[in-house]
Amino acid sequence: MKIANKTVTAERLVRDALEKAKHFSDYHIFTFLNEENAIKKAREIDRKIAAGEKVGRLAGVPYALKDNFLSPEGETTASAHILEGFVSPVTATAVKKLEDEGAIMIGRTNLDAFAHGSSTENSYFGPTHNAFDFDRVAGGSSGGSAVAVALDIVEFATGTDTGGSIRQPASFNGVYGLKPTYGCISRYGVVAMASSTDCVGFFAQTPDDMDVLMSIASGQDSKDMTTLPDYYGSAEPESTNKRRIGIIKDFDNESVDPEIQKALAQKVELLRSRGHEIVDLSMPSLKYALAAYYIIVPAEVASNLSRYDGVRYGFRSKESTTLNELYDNTRSEGFMSENKRRIMIGNFVLSSGFYDAYFLKAAKARTLIIGEYEKAFSKVDFILTPVSPNPAFKLGEKVNDPIAMYLEDMMSVSLNLAGVPGLAIPAGKNKTGLPIGLQLVGPRRSDKNLIQFSKELEEND
Repeated sequence: MKIANKTVTAERLVRDALEKAKHFSDYHIFTFLNEENAIKKAREIDRKIAAGEKVGRLAGVPYALKDNFLSPEGETTASAHILEGFVSPVTATAVKKLEDEGAIMIGRTNLDAFAHGSSTENSYFGPTHNAFDFDRVAGGSSGGSAVAVALDIVEFATGTDTGGSIRQPASFNGVYGLKPTYGCISRYGVVAMASSTDCVGFFAQTPDDMDVLMSIASGQDSKDMTTLPDYYGSAEPESTNKRRIGIIKDFDNESVDPEIQKALAQKVELLRSRGHEIVDLSMPSLKYALAAYYIIVPAEVASNLSRYDGVRYGFRSKESTTLNELYDNTRSEGFMSENKRRIMIGNFVLSSGFYDAYFLKAAKARTLIIGEYEKAFSKVDFILTPVSPNPAFKLGEKVNDPIAMYLEDMMSVSLNLAGVPGLAIPAGKNKTGLPIGLQLVGPRRSDKNLIQFSKELEEND
């Protein structure tokens, strides 16, 4: 990463990033630019460097903040109308850790409202455009963050991943995107989607950058009881460390784009040529992952979104004369259609008479999936799969077909259900120039080794 020093000032880095952000304003990457505060912080870092004072590992590095992280700088809206006008009184733990090391937030990035979506078309502020094809989606829900890194506006960006929301947009835009082990990074101060699958992670341009970010942001947090105490794993020398790499044979290859299949085959051959063992895996329970995910997650969504009522903060409907009308009108006007869909599904599967038929069965399927990953990692060190069955699709192509949109997550959601880490890795481009991404999957708490091993997938030695 570029670290501000006496030849490249922090202020220059921040101003350059802000200029790039404005240049690409048509892409709808940012919901807010933090211009005044960012420049003020950069000047303070330059002052410290000039005075010989100690600065952090990210001193002067501009970054983009997904707009579901709480911070007093700008409104935290989660790209939803119902949170419009909300300025947070607290700072997310992950944000505090980054900024304690000198990182400077230049703006908040667009997302599917409340992170509900796979294309960033469900944003109240309009869709974000793909970095390589303006007529295609950025992926979602962290589309704005992925494009900010892909267009080299910032060195890194934050994201959240509940079922692929970091890995899929990273794949669509040709950058690295990490969903860490569940609990590796504190979720305190992040707008909740589904508490048992939400993970805080990053977009970056290199594995080394990702390693630095994880070493800073991970760790136990007294404000989040699900956090783990350390950034786990230690990298072994590449020259002597040969690995067993699993390839899942249970995915329906007919639904996977041929060029993605080809990219996977090429990476397999690259790994084999470097002495790594390739192991075929049978994981039949994964066929239940998508169905289980879209029962468990909406149930948690319905619970988490019940707090937004127009009374305490955010948007409040003016067309109300009673308290019930206030609730009804605020939620009707404030939530996007996808938010409403997930609330309705969640309340249905939790309702009397349907809990056993749907939610309980999904929870049992989740247990099977967790066990299947544990069994797989007794045979292999890592698993290599596609992130998504397709490269970036056209804007508007699937927006009115929720089932087609949900199927985009078929290869990513099982990781969140199992709590294991996954790293999206650039794997070239297809014939039309769209990026192709693969994901490297590891056992729980293997995050550091996963990042280090990803270098093996780079074509050039």
